[in-house]
Amino acid sequence: MTRIATFNVNGVNGRLPVLLRWLDEAKCDIVCLQELKTSDEKFPLDAISHAGYGVIWHGQKSYNGVAILARGTDPVERRRGLPGDPDDTHSRYIEADVNGLVIGCLYLPNGNPAPGPKFDYKLGWFERLISYGQSLLKAGRPTVLCGDYNVVPTALDAVVPRRWTGDAVYFPESRDAYSRMLAEGWIDAVRHTHPGNAIYTYWNFSYRGGYDRSSGLRMDHLLVSPSLSSHLRSAGVDVETRGWEKPSDHAPAWIEIDEQNGRS
Repeated sequence: MTRIATFNVNGVNGRLPVLLRWLDEAKCDIVCLQELKTSDEKFPLDAISHAGYGVIWHGQKSYNGVAILARGTDPVERRRGLPGDPDDTHSRYIEADVNGLVIGCLYLPNGNPAPGPKFDYKLGWFERLISYGQSLLKAGRPTVLCGDYNVVPTALDAVVPRRWTGDAVYFPESRDAYSRMLAEGWIDAVRHTHPGNAIYTYWNFSYRGGYDRSSGLRMDHLLVSPSLSSHLRSAGVDVETRGWEKPSDHAPAWIEIDEQNGRS
């Protein structure tokens, strides 16, 4: 069984104790991290390596940043950055071969305040992802595109949907773009595994400490190519990490696929 996870760490150096504890407990085989918030040279390579993971990363000082970790092996980098806009300098996408799987790690723009230039950038980035995703599907390799999509796909994915109607993560245009990715053939692995369950990966910080459970959203997703859908065995969210000391505002979401997954 192969366990693949996505985790917006909200600052890899500031949350390093949380990340290392979770890596030790979860024993995931492949981990995609987002919002590293660090330059390449300050990425905690030694700590990640000591935890037993090979890693590639695409950093950016104070903002963005993505990484792919593989337990006991080194990811082989395929791409960094999405095609389609040579002027885009944000560190939001990295891709690797890991044990026969193509793994794409992404941090889709938040888009707030919306409407406005940031929301336009979000939608433009999303269109580039949809277009590039089509080429990955045509290539036919078993592929997982996971990360913080900054999209709440349906009302089931929010504790209080009306609370988010003015937020870019719940705007109709954002949800439509996500829906079009699924229409191309990508499968939302967590929702596929738990079709009717209320599952969340994000909660606001609370000024009183802890977190605001009424703010729960599901916007960290693992999309798998069609050849992997029949090999999904389980999926979930490690919600307990949200209650640890100095946590991220996101919790890791994960899937498990069996070894007979048509890798090549």
